[in-house]
Order: sequence, then structure tokens, then C-alpha cells
Amino acid sequence: MALTGRDTTRLRGRRAVGLLAAGMAAVLGLATGGTVTQAATAKPKPTHTQIQLLAINDFHGNLAPNSPTSSSGNVNGTPAGGAEFLATHLKQMRAAAAAKGQQSVTVAAGDLIGASPLLSAAFHDEPTVEALSGMGLEIASVGNHEFDEGWHELLRMQSGGCLPDGDGQNNQNSCPDPAKPFTGAKFKYLSANVFFENTQDTLFAPYKIKTFKDGRKVGFIGMTLEDTPNIVTKAGVEGLTFTDEVATANKLVPILKKKGVESIVVLLHEGGFPADPRAYNSCPGISGPIIDINAGLDPEIDAIISGHTHQGYNCTLQDKDKQPRLVTSASSFGKLVTEVRLSIDNKTGDVDRANTIANNQIVTQDVPKDARTSALITKYQTLVAPIANKVIGHITTPSVSRTPDESLESPLGNLIADAQLADPSVVTDGKTPVVAFMNPGGIRADLASNAGAVTFGQAFTVQPFNNFLVSMDMTGTQIKALLEQQFSGVNGPEAPKFKVLQVAGITYTWNPAAAAGSKVVPGSIEIAGQPLVDGTTYRIVTNNFLSDGGDGFPAFTTATNKFFGGLDIDAFSNYLTAHDPYTPVATDRISIGS
Repeated sequence: MALTGRDTTRLRGRRAVGLLAAGMAAVLGLATGGTVTQAATAKPKPTHTQIQLLAINDFHGNLAPNSPTSSSGNVNGTPAGGAEFLATHLKQMRAAAAAKGQQSVTVAAGDLIGASPLLSAAFHDEPTVEALSGMGLEIASVGNHEFDEGWHELLRMQSGGCLPDGDGQNNQNSCPDPAKPFTGAKFKYLSANVFFENTQDTLFAPYKIKTFKDGRKVGFIGMTLEDTPNIVTKAGVEGLTFTDEVATANKLVPILKKKGVESIVVLLHEGGFPADPRAYNSCPGISGPIIDINAGLDPEIDAIISGHTHQGYNCTLQDKDKQPRLVTSASSFGKLVTEVRLSIDNKTGDVDRANTIANNQIVTQDVPKDARTSALITKYQTLVAPIANKVIGHITTPSVSRTPDESLESPLGNLIADAQLADPSVVTDGKTPVVAFMNPGGIRADLASNAGAVTFGQAFTVQPFNNFLVSMDMTGTQIKALLEQQFSGVNGPEAPKFKVLQVAGITYTWNPAAAAGSKVVPGSIEIAGQPLVDGTTYRIVTNNFLSDGGDGFPAFTTATNKFFGGLDIDAFSNYLTAHDPYTPVATDRISIGS
């Protein structure tokens, strides 16, 4: 047997050694007249390890499927979502990977709880944590809505325990089944950029290293929205510091590499906006914070699982070294699951990005419901029914819409502002508010009805945050500054960023053509039918989120003599009861002019 130079050139490594040895054995056997038994060719070791990564984001406690006619209940017309179906899809996807010899890990990019439907919120989101734990979630970054009930409550979500909430007072009930206390999440929360101010320790571990059976390591960094303090209540993040996502993640890269981790994935609660929101499995013209974050992240980071913007996209963006990097998001409410096939080079331990692919799969409702998740949902539906089904009033129209008119005022916004203005819990020292302000982003759905009858559950769907109402003093000058902040700062100067507060007790005109900072028409502001006076002090009411300067309204932080009243949902519910039946009023409080 002879091997030419060309032959030896083409043979490399272990395969070459094996063939040469076999050839020499044959030559020696023939030379001595012996019998040659050809040994079985050794199976070459694989060059890559394929790992399945399944990801969700922005679940927001949506255990039951949403209406398929709503944007939160379908993907491009296909009914989607529901925890029972999500659990089944995850099981099926893992089984398909296992059949190929692949191992799997399931992760999330924040906002799993908070702003949840009543089915979860009535029990402090304990049902959602239980459901996600049961469907195999392993690692999750912390989103801004995880702080809706404060960081102490978020720690309870991880570690377990029950709240002494009076067994259902304020329409909430922790641990409703005494025989089965809340044990906390089986998955691990990560938050690399949230620190305690006094100790500089992180609220949760900054990263987790997952070691697979063949020794391959993947490092997951959990990243919370840096802007969280501006969009949650101040009390919820008191004593915490939120640092820059890019700088924080980059500092962790050398730490992970020292621990032998070459494959790194960031679970980021921040995202982008594709030009075509229907293109959930591609990335047309994507914009938003994710662009700058991707550009700034260390090239050693191999993939970004993102969220926050409730968009579905599947992108390959260039890192600083001009190398492709996967950037994905799975929409919201469990409507999509991102399946990533991480291809890891066995020689280097690093992700082979050219062979790493992703697919956003719709969580269709044509699969069997997961029995365990169904049982959990049925249990809590029974427990929440007395709260949810209580009729609190009637409306004379099928629904009250949150859709704004040209001035960005809505019928439902007016109803909510009227309810806050009428709430007696914010009256203190004989001072009754004369103006109410409501942030439009806090109105989460139209007010629906059952043939005109409105239940507490339907009201809660509109206002699910359990914010407190706060009355305070503001001068005419401060109110002018507040109104201009609807069109400037983080809320401007472009029209898509405008955030017009829903109001009661005040009327005014704004000019779309005017420059930012000067959009409110001079002399147009009236309170109780009288012109606003700069030096006069007015008593106003809003929720504690806006009171802390949330949604880009720092003028509220300059107010004085603040007094906390009851919950916004209670004011809303009580107003509907007191004005039964309610007829939507005209949207004539805010106008456009010059």
C-alpha cells in the first residue's frame, strides 16, 4: 500500500494517523504471509456541539389566551398564546432537539410578571411564577415590570413565602391555598446592572454558567432596563442603582472567560422596532435602543435575547469587529418562542456564529393543552371568580374606547381622569383636587362589557397596576411646564413620541406645528372654566407613578404637599358604581389649534 504526497497532504490529524496505521498493518500482514483483519474505522468525533436555546420575553402574567381578535391574542391573524399551549410547544421543541442528540435550555428576557391580567395579579403573580417554573424555565433577566410591587416583593418571587395581605383585601390574596404555600421560582433571576446603593452588591446574581453534559459551558448575563427608575414607582426601586447595560455586560466578559466560558449570551430587557412589525422572523429596518447596545457590546458576546418593546424579530447584526451576531425578540404574552440552535466549536468552546441559527415559532393553539398547566389555571380561575365576576356598574355603549382622537384625548381617558378627580381618598385638610392627570400608557385596554354590564375583572384589565392616587399642590407655572413635557424631552420632539395626559377639570389647546416647549397655545389653559394664573396654587391628583416623575414628566416632582390616597383601580370601580349606568362623554377637553 502506497500513499502519495498528495494523499498525505489531504490527511490531517487523528484521521490521518488512523489510516496510516491501518495501511501499515496491511503491509506488514501481507509481507509475513499473515491474515489481515481490517479493524472497524473509528467514528470521528463531532467538531461541533448543537445546543437548543428556547427564549420568551414580556409574558406579563398572560396565563389564559387573549382574545384572538385583539393584537395581544394573535400573530398576523393566527390565534396565539396561552400558558397551556406554550408549555406544550416548549415540550415538543425540546423533544425534537433531544431526538437529534441536542441538549436544551429555556431562558427569558424580563417582564414575566407585572401589568398582568387579574387571574395572575389577584394573587401577586404567584400563579405565573408557578406556571413558568412548571414549564421548565431555567434562567430569566429582570425586567422593569418585575419591580411593579417593589424589589422586596421581587425577592419573594424568587425565594417564596406568603404575604400578610388580609386574605383578599384590595382584591389580592397571597397563598390562597393554605395547604400549598408559595415556594418561589424554580428558575433563577439575573440582574447584573441593579445594585444596592449601600453595599454595591447586585440584587440578583449577574450571570449564570450552564454546563452541559459534554462539558460545554454557556454563560448567561441578565440585564435590566437601565431606565427602570423612570418608568416604575419610586418606592419600588428605593435604595437601588441601575447602571448602563453595555458597560456592565462588557465588564463581565473577562470574568466569564477566566471561568472557562467562551460562549456568552446576554438576556437583555431592552429592544428595538422593526420597520414592519408583522415580519416577526426577520429584521427589516430595525431601529431603537437595541442598535446602539449591540454596537457597544463586547464582540465576545455571541447572542442577544432581547425584549421590552413587545416586538417579534430575528436579526443578524454586526458587532464591533464586523462579525455577525444574533439578536432576537419573541414579541409578548407568550405568542412566540424563539428557538436558537447554538453551534459550539468543540475545539475552541466558542459559538460558531456562521452555523448558529434562530427561528421565531408561533405558539399556536392547535396543540394539546398541557395538563399540568391547565390544572393550575383552572384552580386559580375558581379562586379569582368571586372577585372578577362581580358586576360594578353598567355602560350605555358596548365598550369605552382608549383610542385617542386627533388631539390625543380618548373617551376612556376622560372616564379614568373623572374617577380620580372624584375619589374622596385624596381629599386632605379640606383640600379637594380640581384637576386630574392620567398617563395614557397606564390605560391597558378598552373598557369592555357583557351586554352593558361591567365586572371588576373588566375594569382591572383597563388599569392593572394597583397604583396609589396622590394629591398635591402645583402652581400655574408648574402646570404649564407639565403640559409642555407632553411634547418635549423623552416625549418629543417628534409626533410619535408625544404623550398627552388624559385630564379632568382642565381644558387647553395645543399647536402641532409649534416648536417643542411652546406647543400649548398661550392663554388657552383653563381650570374649572377660569384662565390659569401662573402664581396661583392648584390642588391636583394623579397616580404615584406620575407623581414620581414617571413617563418623562419631571414637573410632578416639583409639586408640594403630597398626600397618598387609595388605589386607582378602586377609584375607577367606585366611580362606575356611583355613575351607573355610565355614558361616555365628548372628547372636548383638549383641542388642536394655533
